[in-house]
Amino acid sequence: MCIGQRAELFLVVSFCLIQKRTLRKELEEEMTEAITEAAVDSSEEVSEERDDLGTFESDDSGTFQQVVNLLDIIDSESAKTDTTGAGLDMRKTLASVIITEKATTEPSVVINTLIRCLQVSEISTRRKVNIYNILQEIIQQDGELEEQCVQRLVAIASKEMREITEMEGYMKAEVASDTLVALSRNHFSLVMYELQHHLKPLNLTDEFVIITLAKLANGNVFEFMPYMGITLATIFTMLRLANEAKIRQAICGAMETFCETVQFYLKHLEESVYPVMTEEQFALKVFPTYRYFVTVWLRHHNPEVKLGVIRSLKPMLGLLLPNDDLREQVYDYIPLLLAEYQGGLEALFITQVLRQILEVSVITNTPVPQMQLHTIFTELHVQVCNKAPAQHQYSSQNLMEMVHCFVALARSYPKELMKFFFSQMETKKEAVLVGTLNLIRAIVSADEPRMSIRAIYLAIRVVKNTISDTRSKVRMAILRIIGQLALSGYQERIKGWGLKYVSVQLTLSTYKLTNRRDNFYLRDLEERMVHKVTMDTVKIITSSVSGMTNEFWVRLLCYIMETDYMETLTPICVSLTNLAEHQLRGQDVDVSMAGKSRQVDLPAPQKLLARLLVLMSSPYKGEGRGIAMLNLLRTLSQSIAPSMANMWELEIPLLVRYLEEHTEFTWDQKAWEDKLIQFLRNSLKKTRGSSWSLRLSKELNNQIASFDSPSLEKGFLYRALGFTLATGLEASKVEVLLLELLYKTDYSNDFDSEGVILCFGLCARGQVKTVLNVLHDFEERIQESEQSWQISAWRKDHPWRRETVKSALMVMYSCVASYCHPQLLLNLVDSPITAKIIHHYVSSCQDICLKMAFMKSVVQVTKAINNIKDLEDFHFAQKTTLTSIIVAVIEAEPTDNLVSPVRALAMEALSHLSKLKPFYSTEESSELMDISIHSVISLQLPGEDNESIKTLYANALSSLERLMESLLQRQLDPRGLQEMVQLLEKWILSEKEWEREKAMNLHLYLMRIYVHSTAVCIPLKMGQFGTMVGLIAPCTCDAHQRTRVASMNVLSSLLDLHASQTCSLWGLSKEKELEKCKGDLQSTDVEKIFCASSRIAKVVCTEFNCDEVVSLIQKLCENIGAMDLQHDKASVTWIGSFLQMRAKELEDKVAEILSAILVHLPVVDHPEVRRLLIEGILLLAHHHQETILTSLLRQPLPMESHLAEVWLAVSENVPFARTMLHSLMGRLQSRLSPRVSATSKADIWRLAAVDPLMTLCTIHLLIQKLDENDKLPDFLPDLTYTLLLQLGSSHRPEAAPPVLKMWKLVHTAPLPEEMNLQRVTIKSMQLLFKRVKSQHLARALDEQAVWDLLQDGGTFLEGVSLLARLCMQHVEGHRQRLAELVLRGMDSEVLSCRISSTAVCFMSDPVLYQEKLLKPAVLLLEKGADQEEDEALRVLSLRALGNMALGAPKKVKQHRKVLLEKCLGALREPVSTSVTAEGMEALTKILAELREGDVGSSFDAMSEQCRIFFDNESELLRLKAFILFGELARVVGMSKKHFFKGEVKKAWIPLMLHSQDPCSNAAQACMATMFQCVHFWGWKSLEHPSGPSDITTDDKMTVFQTTMCSILTQKKPAVLYSFLLETMAYVKNNLSRIRIAACNLAGIIMKQMSTHYLKKLDFPALRNSLQELQLDPDPGVRRAALETLEVLDSCSQHGLLASPQGMS
Repeated sequence: MCIGQRAELFLVVSFCLIQKRTLRKELEEEMTEAITEAAVDSSEEVSEERDDLGTFESDDSGTFQQVVNLLDIIDSESAKTDTTGAGLDMRKTLASVIITEKATTEPSVVINTLIRCLQVSEISTRRKVNIYNILQEIIQQDGELEEQCVQRLVAIASKEMREITEMEGYMKAEVASDTLVALSRNHFSLVMYELQHHLKPLNLTDEFVIITLAKLANGNVFEFMPYMGITLATIFTMLRLANEAKIRQAICGAMETFCETVQFYLKHLEESVYPVMTEEQFALKVFPTYRYFVTVWLRHHNPEVKLGVIRSLKPMLGLLLPNDDLREQVYDYIPLLLAEYQGGLEALFITQVLRQILEVSVITNTPVPQMQLHTIFTELHVQVCNKAPAQHQYSSQNLMEMVHCFVALARSYPKELMKFFFSQMETKKEAVLVGTLNLIRAIVSADEPRMSIRAIYLAIRVVKNTISDTRSKVRMAILRIIGQLALSGYQERIKGWGLKYVSVQLTLSTYKLTNRRDNFYLRDLEERMVHKVTMDTVKIITSSVSGMTNEFWVRLLCYIMETDYMETLTPICVSLTNLAEHQLRGQDVDVSMAGKSRQVDLPAPQKLLARLLVLMSSPYKGEGRGIAMLNLLRTLSQSIAPSMANMWELEIPLLVRYLEEHTEFTWDQKAWEDKLIQFLRNSLKKTRGSSWSLRLSKELNNQIASFDSPSLEKGFLYRALGFTLATGLEASKVEVLLLELLYKTDYSNDFDSEGVILCFGLCARGQVKTVLNVLHDFEERIQESEQSWQISAWRKDHPWRRETVKSALMVMYSCVASYCHPQLLLNLVDSPITAKIIHHYVSSCQDICLKMAFMKSVVQVTKAINNIKDLEDFHFAQKTTLTSIIVAVIEAEPTDNLVSPVRALAMEALSHLSKLKPFYSTEESSELMDISIHSVISLQLPGEDNESIKTLYANALSSLERLMESLLQRQLDPRGLQEMVQLLEKWILSEKEWEREKAMNLHLYLMRIYVHSTAVCIPLKMGQFGTMVGLIAPCTCDAHQRTRVASMNVLSSLLDLHASQTCSLWGLSKEKELEKCKGDLQSTDVEKIFCASSRIAKVVCTEFNCDEVVSLIQKLCENIGAMDLQHDKASVTWIGSFLQMRAKELEDKVAEILSAILVHLPVVDHPEVRRLLIEGILLLAHHHQETILTSLLRQPLPMESHLAEVWLAVSENVPFARTMLHSLMGRLQSRLSPRVSATSKADIWRLAAVDPLMTLCTIHLLIQKLDENDKLPDFLPDLTYTLLLQLGSSHRPEAAPPVLKMWKLVHTAPLPEEMNLQRVTIKSMQLLFKRVKSQHLARALDEQAVWDLLQDGGTFLEGVSLLARLCMQHVEGHRQRLAELVLRGMDSEVLSCRISSTAVCFMSDPVLYQEKLLKPAVLLLEKGADQEEDEALRVLSLRALGNMALGAPKKVKQHRKVLLEKCLGALREPVSTSVTAEGMEALTKILAELREGDVGSSFDAMSEQCRIFFDNESELLRLKAFILFGELARVVGMSKKHFFKGEVKKAWIPLMLHSQDPCSNAAQACMATMFQCVHFWGWKSLEHPSGPSDITTDDKMTVFQTTMCSILTQKKPAVLYSFLLETMAYVKNNLSRIRIAACNLAGIIMKQMSTHYLKKLDFPALRNSLQELQLDPDPGVRRAALETLEVLDSCSQHGLLASPQGMS
């Protein structure tokens, strides 16, 4: 027992002990609780029970209660066991053990307790059984008990034993009986007294009393013997009273036990101390019972009673038969026993009793009475010959017992028995004959010295009487008797009739077996059995019979030469060998077999040798005939060929040893045939110079017809014939034999055809010219031509087809080439051999068989040439022709199914041709390879149940592999490898799984060849490793398991190749990981497969340099979409794995990788694959942001869906999207910043030129796709400002709408209308402000049409300014940043940036002042106002300066000098209307925050410059001038009042005239200013003009003018005169309204002018001026002029010389 088993056993025992202790503790606790409960709650019940059981002493009450409780536990556990099933009931067992242990200390108390428990009135049977079992254990343990206890227990058990009411009662009686038996071991007398008390003569006792007595007798042999006599006598008196079956069975069983006990007692009589009876006395006591059993009870109808009687007879006969007197009486009752064969009782038990009686009769030489013989013969013979009933289970044992009975009878009554057998033979019934013959054989084979020769003689007479019977079973029985006679030493008795019978049966059975019919399978089976028995008999005879007759020897030899039933050859050869050895040794040699030399009579030696050689080619057939035939040859060597005898003595034992060392399952057919051929060669060498080999050739040729096709024997026969003919000396006779062989061969039989071909090839080894001559002669004789083919004319039995013979001839020529001597072959191979092969092929219909023959021929010829070691410069002239034929055959083969091995043979032929000169060119090799691959890979894999197609397929694939290897050997370098892989690529990417699998296996095959070749030293081309891995990698996730495994193997080969060339550190850990991944690839779980593929990618990733990574990713992207979704996922998985691990190192390769991905991304249909590719782009972007961004922005517009998807993925990653958005802003800002020099590769990409429109489209997309709830607080000011700058630059004249170069290359039409800078920028800004989620801002933007203003180039700056103002109002938290950005832009070198920034400048907002940015803003605006480069910038600068009064009014005084100077500069040097207008507006705003003293000297300049623009053609300038002048009037103080009064006087006429300005705003401003300046005249009546409230403005103005002129006439007539002159100058003004106003004012003045001043007027000049106005195009002017002319005429006609008072 080993240590582990011991430990396990120890643990089990320990566990059981622990469990036992635990259970015991629990039981003790339960008993304690039960005792307590019993003491408290059940005192009455206990008292009642004690009343029933008797009086207990106080000391015993505790024990009593414990035992009762333990019995309760046993009962309860027994009930559980009954319901739940049997098992190890530890509680029950432990309770029983506890009671038993208590009995060791207190036996009387415990036993009394148990006895009292048995006496309880209400007690179950189960409880009683448990109590009895415990009592038995206590009895066995304690031995001696108190006599009182024993008596009480015996009484109770006896009573229980005799009370059998039902089944439970039977169980109770049985355990009570066992308890008594247990007591009997130490208290035999008490128990025996109790039993004998109930055993009374003539009184039928109880069943268990008898059973218990039998048990007592069996267990206490010597103690029981004094009671045996009286017991037997008493039982005999009960026999008549026992009518029930149970009591009879009990008595029979008891008698059987009693008799066996007596026999044991008699054998050990010397050990007995009691007075005994003799054997004869016992026999006399038993015989009456025996007689009563046989005569009465044996006829009982109950079979169990009969069986009990029969079984009891055997031990009873053991006592009766030794008594001579009683034996005779026993014989008298034999017929009663024989009669029981007719009943249903098992015959074996009856036969055993009969055999006992018959054998004792032989031993005692007291045969049974002769009058009973016939009855015995008949009954026993019937049992032997008839089939046993189906219910009999021991028929075979019964037959054996019968045979022993007949042997005993043959010893006693041989003559009578044989006479009975003879009479039975006459019935001619097969069963009777066979049974009788088998009995005779058993009698013959009985090793009985008392068997008389007379009995054997009579038995042979009985057998001879049946030898004419032809039934199989009878024949076998006779043959077995003959064999048994030979074995038993009666050889002389079988000579003559026996040997002849065996010979006849051998011939007859062989004939029947070789001519059997299909419908008689059962007969054939019987005949096989006959033949086998015959052969066994022959073996017995030849090994035991000496002095064999010559006739039997000849019969056996002829049998070998002629029989077609090969299975018998082994025993025949063994028998012949034995006979020959007997004869050659001279042991009892027959006179007719004697001779002078050690030879025996044989047929022709060559014939026998040929026959045995052919048969030995299958040495294990027929029970190993090879060894038997070799031994026969060795024995007959002197008789066959004396010259070979010595050599055979040496070589035949070696052949025998080879066969003995192997079995039919381990031997090699080819190796064995080679040994036989070598044996033949060596034998023929001994006969060199004689015609022995030629005669052997003839015999071999004659043997051809004796064997079927196909067979191993016939195949070897053709081979042996070829070798034998090759050694022939006479060429003419060899030609005759070869030509005869050609003629008689059936070419439609492939086996015969191949055999002849092989024969010719082997013959060509020594007779090549002879063979070629024979073939040529054969072709001429059959008149081969293209018009006639008359083979069938002289072979009626073989209607050959033309193609069949052509096929055979082609292969014959190739076989000749294969076996021809190398030096001769080079001269013959082109012609005639190959020329003949080509001729036969092209001149036929070229069916499948012919193609196969052609290919086979080419293969053999090329192999033969290649096997020549020294080819030197040999060029195979027929190579080109053969190649073209083979290629045509391959192309003609169907690509969808495989029906023949043609293509496999064709590719094999090409592989051999490729090794011969002239070699194929690279182009030719590629073409051949492509054709061959297409021919094989396109074939669908065969089904599992189609073995033939699977074989064809495997052969085709193997041939393709060899062809690829051959062609690769010619170009064993990276280029050749790449060309091969390119040929396989389209099949690796095939949608059909079987094509992928085959292509992958071919790839693997190529890689293994390449790795193990010398080409492994040549480095792969740059990128070749990555390309090959990229081609294979997706197949690691192929749906087909074998493809996945093959792809993994290819990867391993590629990695090995790469590691060997780069000397990389490919560690063991990586190898183990790859092996683990390879195991996972064989799983069916898709997720597990993809995980394994990803792990593979991560393992091999480190082996790639950057260029290889690029080529790998390019190849993976290129193959996406070529196969199914699973491959695409695998491709992107590998891309992701490589980018994840190597992205940081790929800085120089990022653009190439991105380009590869983007080129193939549009064709990817599946969203998940697209997502993974885009994730790869994002992964690159995380490490090389600028490179990726530049490459993406250089993609063509409009933005393709795949590009938009990339940016959408960017938007989903919010942190990264923000980073990209920041970079995009930087790209836009860089265009508006001075160009800087790059300091890194990232700067090169960041500063690379990109189209702004693409940048804007990207920004728009990102803003659109980002989370709507994200307000982009950190981007809002910068992005808004950047977009405004970009929008401003797009409105510049030099920024025309872009028509991109890429668009021009692809499209003829311009970009779509919506694809322009302004639209995209504004859309982006709209999305950006929508994220602010300010309803007020959105409403303001819409109401004020900001977006329309921004889109229009003319209103862009206005829109910018308005947008900035709205942002300041509604967007909180970004004012400072916006202000900083604006100031930075104002300082930009880019004009558009400065303009846009100035337009945004927040001078009207306090933010600059609050953020302490006012001073730099003023300085920048100063620069803008001074520059003359751009008008818009100057305007915006002035406007911003003016807005300072709005945003920082307190700082206006501080910066007044700069402000006034820059604004006055715009008035002094008017460049444009807008500049001047903006300057005046700015001055107006500034003056609002200043006082007269703050203005200083600038006041005069402003006043003067302002009046200049009152009459300007520009309405805007007029408006701004009027407003400014009014503001000056407000500002003027005391120091400048006088000055400004003069200015008002100078400006008065323009003010009064422009109050009716065509520009309403100007007119209103002018009127407001005029009324504001009235107080400078000092006339309060003018300050508050009176008049109706409902009059029009023009009427009010007329009233004012009239009043003004009236006052002036009175106070300052000179001023009025000057006003008239000044007014008349306006009649030529460009504005019609001014001309009208001038006419009207002139009329009013003239009406109010004094005469004095009227005289000074030049009336003609005035009239001319007014008359010229009559030609004015404006009718209003003409009408006003006419009215004024009338006033003028009125003044001149009514006495202008009158006094002024008169005029008034």
